[in-house]
Amino acid sequence: MRVVIAEDSVLLREGLVRLLEDAGIETVATVGDGTGLPGAVEEHRPDLAIVDVRMPPSFTDEGLRAALAARERVPGTPILVLSQYVEERYATDLIGGGAEGVGYLLKERVAEIAEFIDAVRRIAAGGTVIDPEVIGQLLGRRRTGDPLDALTPREREVLALMAEGRANGAIARELVVTDGAVEKHISNIFAKLDLQPAQGDHRRVMAVLAYLGRTA
Repeated sequence: MRVVIAEDSVLLREGLVRLLEDAGIETVATVGDGTGLPGAVEEHRPDLAIVDVRMPPSFTDEGLRAALAARERVPGTPILVLSQYVEERYATDLIGGGAEGVGYLLKERVAEIAEFIDAVRRIAAGGTVIDPEVIGQLLGRRRTGDPLDALTPREREVLALMAEGRANGAIARELVVTDGAVEKHISNIFAKLDLQPAQGDHRRVMAVLAYLGRTA
């Protein structure tokens, strides 16, 4: 696996390089600000880009904007965003473009080495990894009743595979059913989670977030 890292803290950047190296993951490029990320991704075509949200010069959302720009240049590039704090807007902006190959973790999770490396590999493989604290704020944990309780066992299986970043065809092959059956299950999931058609593709992202919120 090959990664690009965008992180302004030299200590954390080098620590990530060493941690990944110990896990057999090669860092092909590092940059200290957001402006260098899109070019590095375009040049190296990594399996994953690891990006800090706040970087010079304004320390607001340079990293996130750079990650989105990198995905525009090289569509489908898996992105793992690291943040010091839970910042709901940034998480929503990131996953709003699709739930495949995206991750949003608090920096403190890096210390949990085995789990962090597992998250890196899952995101690079097209999965979705969202920090439980982020999920808690995105969902608000305000529900009096959990709509996931209304899903059938098969619908839960479909939703779990969606959370892994699987496309409909891959879900059909995994469950040995037709593409049409998968589409019907997903339609039922959207209806039971009260995700309206007007929300477009964002419905798939919100369904995955609901699932991750239950399993976090």
